[in-house]
Amino acid sequence: MDETEFDIRAAMAESLRSRAGSWALVRGFAAYWGEPLGPDDGFPDAELDAAEHRLGLRLPTALREAYRLFGRRADLTSNQDVLLTPDELYVLDGALVYRAENQGCAHWGVLLGDVEREDPPTVFRPDLADTSQERWEPWEERLSTAAAVMAMTEKLLEDHELADVVESEDRLPDGFEELPALGRGCRWYRGPDVLVSVVEDAWMAARARTPEALEALYEAVPGDWLGE
Repeated sequence: MDETEFDIRAAMAESLRSRAGSWALVRGFAAYWGEPLGPDDGFPDAELDAAEHRLGLRLPTALREAYRLFGRRADLTSNQDVLLTPDELYVLDGALVYRAENQGCAHWGVLLGDVEREDPPTVFRPDLADTSQERWEPWEERLSTAAAVMAMTEKLLEDHELADVVESEDRLPDGFEELPALGRGCRWYRGPDVLVSVVEDAWMAARARTPEALEALYEAVPGDWLGE
């Protein structure tokens, strides 16, 4: 797939408008920056139904759709943090937990009062030394947005020769196009054959389509890149 077939700017903008737009973004992004989604990349309805039966609740429509579309694609779900499999879903202090930080330091979920909604807001809970201070905090306004951001972020964090990470507080130089704001604390930029996410103005994750594009990024953004 070439850039004329996948306009990431338009796809990200559309993802902010609808759940269908989020899934179109994931499909286009996966194909352009990796491998197209296939029929075996998602979980079957039977496993999702079994999870609902075990938990005694209905999964939000958006969560079911995400699982069916790309739930088994580890490159889009589980390079840094982890999308729980349907049989791992659980309830914690009034929320359905669907994702965990890789060392168990934080969790993402949907409040039980919102699980009946098709595309509910998501919440985030950091693990604290004083567990009495732990609270569910607002995260993304729509679960489909959280899922699309997860897919993009995890792909940039993949252990791959064309992906890299650097701690940096610098802004990207001229020549990088800022893309629509998508995801809490994330800013996205596109350069020639490279995609960069700036997270919390503290570190950058990047994915290139060619070794030459990655080398050009190193020159444009000097720093202690992990893979350089």
